[in-house]
Amino acid sequence: MKIRISGNSIRLRLSQSEVKAFTETGEVLEHTRFGTSPTDILTYALKRTDAATMSASFNNNQITVLVPADQGDTWANAEQEVGMEHLFRHTPGEGGSLRILVEKDFKCLAERPAEDENDNFPNPNLSC
Repeated sequence: MKIRISGNSIRLRLSQSEVKAFTETGEVLEHTRFGTSPTDILTYALKRTDAATMSASFNNNQITVLVPADQGDTWANAEQEVGMEHLFRHTPGEGGSLRILVEKDFKCLAERPAEDENDNFPNPNLSC
């Protein structure tokens, strides 16, 4: 699972096996280590929830994106469903929202030698 953060937006991109794991277990976790201490780890997770809308939180060095079960299942199982997006309003006023985007990770159109894309979804733009 890849994470991209820019300003007040967060995007998660999942490979085929990660989408399958999300379907089967209801969650996918990834870790990035920044040092030798146990507190030097950033964890990011996508989890299924019973809530009605997507949301996100940051606690104890973990970013958690919550997706309603029905929305997540539709996205994971429908070939034509590429992504899910939601504007999460966490506080009123300016800057009180976070744009959340969860996508299937497609193979790039141009080969990138340093990138392992074996588990990415086939890019629909490769065929006419």
